[in-house]
Amino acid sequence: MLTMDRLMNVFSRNNSLSDQELVEHDADVSVLFVCMGNICRSPTAEGAFRRLVDDRSLKISIRADSAGTHAYHIGHPPDDRARSAAARRGIDISGQRARKVADMDFETFDFVLAMDEMNLEVLLELSPPNYHDRIKLLMDFAPQLGLREVPDPYYGGANGFELVLDLVEEASHGLLQEILEQFPAREKSPRPNLDN
Repeated sequence: MLTMDRLMNVFSRNNSLSDQELVEHDADVSVLFVCMGNICRSPTAEGAFRRLVDDRSLKISIRADSAGTHAYHIGHPPDDRARSAAARRGIDISGQRARKVADMDFETFDFVLAMDEMNLEVLLELSPPNYHDRIKLLMDFAPQLGLREVPDPYYGGANGFELVLDLVEEASHGLLQEILEQFPAREKSPRPNLDN
């Protein structure tokens, strides 16, 4: 549901509300990716997940967004290194702008996914207890990797951003699978081959 608070939050982010953003507010499922500053890991996760969803023929509509637990970079685009790494994989995150997690996010989003334990703890402290079940670690959706956290690449080199992409892409597959299991009747059947 598009509330006045949500409208104000979107306007404060980029002073416009696109048709796509209006549609996303009526999505069947919504996912918020969260890191500390919302310029490296969470925008990368948002971009990777959006691409995965866009590449699938889904009847279910899924909204993805990202935010930070801290207000260090509000209004800034993702880190240049994150944008470059994502672009090399065909993911465009250049239009995203950093924002801080808002109180209404806990009510609005079905999944609030932290990149690491520290941000998970902050989210649990900020959230009313009745929304704690929505807050998880993103890497919970890739248990086969044996990792609990997406490491922060901010103070490292380019390889750290590639690792972030590897991890969030893998976890995105598990997350999408979880969503489709919760809403099994909403996935489209394969398109018929009309070439034969």
